[in-house]
Amino acid sequence: MEGSIKFGLWFVYIRWNSDNLVSRIRFVKTAVSGAVPVSLSKYLAGKVTTLYPLESIHLREEGTYGEIYRQVHAIPYGEIKTYKEIAEFVGTAPRVVGLAMKRNLTPILIPCHRVLSSHGLGGFTPDISIKEDLLKLESNFLKKVKIHEQDQV
Repeated sequence: MEGSIKFGLWFVYIRWNSDNLVSRIRFVKTAVSGAVPVSLSKYLAGKVTTLYPLESIHLREEGTYGEIYRQVHAIPYGEIKTYKEIAEFVGTAPRVVGLAMKRNLTPILIPCHRVLSSHGLGGFTPDISIKEDLLKLESNFLKKVKIHEQDQV
C-alpha cells in the first residue's frame, strides 16, 4: 500500500504493508495517489504524538545501525538529542549516527528530525526546512497541551 499527504511545500510519501510495517517514507514534490494511514495524517496535522500502529523496518535491524535506529526511535515526541549523545549510548562515533540518519528509509517513524548537531540543526534530506517544520509541529502541539492543562487548573 502506498500514498502521500501534503505537509507544507512537500508531500510525505509512505509505503507500508497490511501488518503496518513501513518500508519507506520520503519527502517528494509531487503527490503519489493513494491513501495514507490515519495515524500519519493525524501526526502531520499536529493532533497526535505517536504513529502507532505503524512500525519501521529499521526497528528489526541488527548491528550498530539497528541500535542507532532504536535509540532515535525512543526519543520522546518534542524532545531532541545530539548525534554525539546517541553515539555515546550506542558506543560509536557521531559521524556513524549521521550516516545512519542519512540512510534512514523511514523518517518521522525513526524521527531523525529530533537528532541535532552539537552546533545547530545538522542535516536533513531533501531539505533542512522539513526538519525545522517537524520540530515546530511538535513544539506547537506541546505548547497547546500545556496551555490546555493550565486552563484546567
